[in-house]
Amino acid sequence: ACAPFRRLHLCHHNLESISDYDSNARHKLLAEVCMAAKHEGESISSQHGKHKGTNPDSQLCTVLARSFADIGDIIRGKDPFYGNTQESTQREKLEKNLKNIFKKIRSEVTSDKNGEALKTRYKGDENYFQLREDWWTANRATVWKAITCKADASSAYFRPTRNSADGKGPSVAKDHCRCNGDQPGNDKPNIDPPTYFDYVPQYLRWFEEWA
Repeated sequence: ACAPFRRLHLCHHNLESISDYDSNARHKLLAEVCMAAKHEGESISSQHGKHKGTNPDSQLCTVLARSFADIGDIIRGKDPFYGNTQESTQREKLEKNLKNIFKKIRSEVTSDKNGEALKTRYKGDENYFQLREDWWTANRATVWKAITCKADASSAYFRPTRNSADGKGPSVAKDHCRCNGDQPGNDKPNIDPPTYFDYVPQYLRWFEEWA
């Protein structure tokens, strides 16, 4: 599938600051990814009104979820799109940096109290795919908060995806693209993103987006 226009410069404009770190790699990486997500979300939110003028069915939360999933693919090493020459050079540099960062993260986490179990879990994974997947699983909720920080109070996800706070069944993320009353400036703990787009293969997401 051809890349959507919003994806063409995601790496160049928002993820280029991710670099190799000397220490504390796991926390520094999260800060950089959240900053990239924040900038991406601000850009999308500021332009969405104009886009909605010609695409009335477009929903801000859905557009944010698509970019959120693209960021997840890049972090996990699942993004096959390298774009034009400029984009390809940037992507290759970013992927090299990410591998070096996850190499350091593996060294950090396998030195902790659960180090032996994690050594077994990540043994033989020289591309760090399992570690990258685990990192994303642990941090995706935080990245979602970053990308939705400028979403309007009335922005709702397109369908119910999460259990409501009262336990009475699925609820819609109806405010700021978040669930159960979570909102910018009043973050609530243990609130998962309303989307699973980051677990849908990229080519299927892009086919659906173009459709």
